[in-house]
Amino acid sequence: MLLTPANVGKIADRLSHLRGAAMKLGQIVSMDAGDLLPAELTRILSQLRNNAHHMPPTQLREVLAGEWGADWRAKFARFDERPIAAASIGQVHRALTRDGRQLAIKVQYPGVAESISADVDNVAALLKMSGVLPRGLDIAPLLAEAKHQLAEETDYVREGRQMTLFGRLLADTPEVVVPALDPGLSTSRVLAMTYLEGDPIESLESAPQAQRDSVMHTLMTLVLRELFAFGVMQTDPNFANYRVQPKTGRLVLLDFGAARPVEAATADGYRELLRAAMKGERAGVRDAALAAGFLGPAVVARRRTALNGMIDVILGEMNRPGPFDFGERGFVAALRDQGMEIAADPAAWHLPPTGVLFAQRKISGTALLAARLRARVDVRALVGPWLDDATGRGPNQR
Repeated sequence: MLLTPANVGKIADRLSHLRGAAMKLGQIVSMDAGDLLPAELTRILSQLRNNAHHMPPTQLREVLAGEWGADWRAKFARFDERPIAAASIGQVHRALTRDGRQLAIKVQYPGVAESISADVDNVAALLKMSGVLPRGLDIAPLLAEAKHQLAEETDYVREGRQMTLFGRLLADTPEVVVPALDPGLSTSRVLAMTYLEGDPIESLESAPQAQRDSVMHTLMTLVLRELFAFGVMQTDPNFANYRVQPKTGRLVLLDFGAARPVEAATADGYRELLRAAMKGERAGVRDAALAAGFLGPAVVARRRTALNGMIDVILGEMNRPGPFDFGERGFVAALRDQGMEIAADPAAWHLPPTGVLFAQRKISGTALLAARLRARVDVRALVGPWLDDATGRGPNQR
């Protein structure tokens, strides 16, 4: 009864005033594809992806003067003080340099880096008090990793390096474009890059089926390359990190603060899991999931029937011939019911390795976007070549 549009609107409004971990939690919730939250509530929460409350102009000027010096305006022919986007860690402004370059300038909110530890602890306390987490579940390693990840996201020098790396890795992929770093204007709290036109990726919801399918084919191929070839993955699947150029149809990739290495054990775990799934082997999937740390032994010992039911549903959907229709979500109810049965048993709870959690965040978020766009993608055809190549380098394709 609390999840009425009016109440969720109030929650979204309050979260939009917050920064860091609290707002990121709201962003994650807002990505729900209607499987748990009603569609209208998901739409209300979606405002958290682009419409956070921004800094007052006087505060913005103080930050820029501290990073660039008191005469910072002399660097630009135009600097728009009203941001074109505002998110959990910083806000983005459009600017024109004296030599005619169009830039996007991301400016970090004051105090965000210093508040990370308290933010994460407060979110953890909220989850514990709400009863969502079972007593005795040790989430300390996950909290430590969350703090580390958020701290890395506040380091714009690091993000600039990651953005440049992805630009180089994807230089042979004409379907996507990555902004170029402007190192002369970038600092640890300000990130300057080329401005790239683009519409929100959700604008494709009304696009022709072929275009929606093509975009998700490109994004899923990218995820596979990150996991099995690049050895680095941008693990934040927030929809606001993708835009579409209306004239060219190219995907604009944004925000590389959450890019992190993919450990060999993580990639190998996914490869074995997918191999067993492609063969339709229930026991093989279960064993691979255990070996990779997706599951804990207690789940198999205590909830084998429910677990087998979930695996059977996934195998049945994954091994249908032809493209997978992400817009058809009928199977999710069965997965949810069996998952709730497992979740109701605190002794069966298990936290996978952090590397797996971050990779799965990207994979699941990509699937949620595909569901939002009602895309149809031949997943087996995409995945197969990466599993057949004994060298592990994957297919010779974009």
